[in-house]
Amino acid sequence: MSRSPLVPLAKAGLAALPVLAAAHAAPVVSTFGPLRNRWMPRLSGHGRPDHVALTFDDGPDPLSTPLFLRALEGLGVKATFFVLGSMARRSPGLLREMAAAGHEIGVHGWHHRPLLLRGPRATHDDFARARDEVAAITGERPSLFRPPYGVMSAAAHLAARRLGLTPVLWTAWGEDWTRRATAHSVYRTVAADLRGGATVLLHDSDCTSAPGAWRSALGALPMLLDTCVRRGLEVGPLREHGQPWAEHACALRRRPALRNLAV
Repeated sequence: MSRSPLVPLAKAGLAALPVLAAAHAAPVVSTFGPLRNRWMPRLSGHGRPDHVALTFDDGPDPLSTPLFLRALEGLGVKATFFVLGSMARRSPGLLREMAAAGHEIGVHGWHHRPLLLRGPRATHDDFARARDEVAAITGERPSLFRPPYGVMSAAAHLAARRLGLTPVLWTAWGEDWTRRATAHSVYRTVAADLRGGATVLLHDSDCTSAPGAWRSALGALPMLLDTCVRRGLEVGPLREHGQPWAEHACALRRRPALRNLAV
């Protein structure tokens, strides 16, 4: 019996799977901070040398985010919040309050799930859903994106490009998501990598962290801001950080509210 002509094609497809998987996962190298900071400064969020970008992930959370807003107002600082679409849908009023207070809103995806486990269509749909939800609530189309866990994939880069979202990770983080984190441990961890041009990652919600972990980040804020002042560093959102994507974000902010965002 002759062999079906589909057999070689099937074998070729199977042989290509490891190559496709490797290509999909290749951007994961950006997860390694020292490598990323050295060779991928734009993705890391390196900005102008007299400025530090302050960013928060995982909100908006009605339990904790208002406390961060109050603290930031008292300190006279604006920040960038990378929000989850699912959290924004639960607390649209809080997200509007964040935007009205002058904070920059980026997207962190719809669900906080690893992008390496998603295909191109699922990745695109997740980003688009989060982007459109934020735009519908705030009246402004977000331009910045941070992947869950800081892990990018080839599909994520492609989807972000198609949707007009620029990925931005960080140069310093507080490891504020653990049960053992304290205000002083968060401060020390951030301060070790805190210098001009840094992008700092903290969390204003514990929806993906140890319960109550956000208190460590909240407690560290005054110490971090005091250190920046002593070093002559301004603190603000990514849109003031002096990178091309920051200028693009400012241009988008000046546009009228966008309504029809479907791709």
